[in-house]
Amino acid sequence: MTYRTGWMVAGLLALMLTGKQAATASIAGGTWQVVLAAGDNQEPVFDDAIRDLARRLRADGVPAQNIHRLSADIAKPHNGVEPATAENVLRRIASLPARPGDRCFIFLTSHGEYNAGLWLARSQRALHPEELARGLSAGCGAVPTVVVVSSCYSGGFVSGAMAKPNRIILTASRRDRPSFGCQVERTYSFFDGCFLSVLPEAADWETVFQKTSRCVERQEKALDERPSEPQAYFGAATATLPARF
Repeated sequence: MTYRTGWMVAGLLALMLTGKQAATASIAGGTWQVVLAAGDNQEPVFDDAIRDLARRLRADGVPAQNIHRLSADIAKPHNGVEPATAENVLRRIASLPARPGDRCFIFLTSHGEYNAGLWLARSQRALHPEELARGLSAGCGAVPTVVVVSSCYSGGFVSGAMAKPNRIILTASRRDRPSFGCQVERTYSFFDGCFLSVLPEAADWETVFQKTSRCVERQEKALDERPSEPQAYFGAATATLPARF
């Protein structure tokens, strides 16, 4: 190798390294864009989950202005919380200002309707997976996106238009199975409580899902319930996304 050739190779390697460092810095310097929605107010478990999750995200450094909460328990905006109508949920997701280096986190919890989607009591209808997919494409584009859909029959959200390389999707059940724990006397549903309990200790989202699923299974087994079988999808571009906010 000549001196000139060696210098050119060294320069190329330096440029590659600089580019990699810049990309890493961009990711490290980005922020989370968050939507948390409780779709039904028959029981307090859904609002309890998004309230406590919002507190945890703020404690972990997510700016308060980046966290959008929607609730079926209110008819008009109150203390920064919006009514969880289908229009509001989809508008909030579609208008997220996600830029390269940012990440999106969407957490939706409610009852579910078989072959229809996530129930939104304020609109008296279910949010369909294809609607959510369009909203995500508009607001989050190609940035790494974590979507949690916690309801009965929510497994339908892990396939079709929802399944994109930049997305991780976790659901509380198979598309043909109910989930459990929505009683008035409980603080969280089974899935939401398990998710919140394992999130601080898991390094990656696959571990979050595995530990959440095992936790749900233990609770269902104790009550002799038919397993809900939580489902997950991990897009090819999300392999290195840590479960950290």
